[in-house]
Amino acid sequence: MTAPDPLRAARALNGAAAGILVLEGIAVLFVPRGIAQTEAGLTGARLTFLLALSLVLILASGVQRRSRGIYIGTALQVPLLLTGLLNSVMWFVGGVFVLIWLYLLQVRRDLLGSPFRAPTSAPVPDDGDGGPAPTT
Repeated sequence: MTAPDPLRAARALNGAAAGILVLEGIAVLFVPRGIAQTEAGLTGARLTFLLALSLVLILASGVQRRSRGIYIGTALQVPLLLTGLLNSVMWFVGGVFVLIWLYLLQVRRDLLGSPFRAPTSAPVPDDGDGGPAPTT
């Protein structure tokens, strides 16, 4: 099944991807509080990594309208999931976000034909005579 208007569907899915990345960035900002209460504690390197990851996730939401945006968002799912090494709860939270991202890619594949390819053009209106509809 493909979308009747692939460009509109692509814009909607890019907006959903951007929203997911913003939520991921916010979720990463909660990790330092959990790490600070552990035995290992919150070191400068851990805090820098988490703040940088959060910033990159939020900035990546801004490039979702570009053709490479979905690639960047997909690549950022790996460090998000690896935050579970810092705080075990993030295995679950990161895993949920990765599953949501995979679902989004599945919906993109169903509606656009490919999870990563952008639609090439808008459909040509048809008036039923086999040729393009006249424009007025």
